[in-house]
Amino acid sequence: MVPGEGQIMTNLRRGALEYCILALVRDGERYGLDIARELTDGVLMAGEGTLYPLLSRLRKGGLVASSWQESESGPPRRYYRLTPDGRAALDTFEQTWRPFRDAVDRVLANGRG
Repeated sequence: MVPGEGQIMTNLRRGALEYCILALVRDGERYGLDIARELTDGVLMAGEGTLYPLLSRLRKGGLVASSWQESESGPPRRYYRLTPDGRAALDTFEQTWRPFRDAVDRVLANGRG
């Protein structure tokens, strides 16, 4: 059976999405809905439902920390920030991602012969 676009996207997201989240909180705190808005584009993340379990896993893994802050426009919001371990993980991913991405692009381009 030939994998469809949906299956391919699921596999690609599985490996990269948590690092995209880490990158979004690299420069400062962000709350969940703000992160979701950045990622919910149909490519990186199909809907918000995937975000909160990922944020929970990142928090339990020590890659992000969170705190509750009052909101002027509603209930308190949980804000996420990168931890030193999260920064190290993101740095390692970036160093690994670029050569991997370039290698895949090269193979795809050369395979068109």
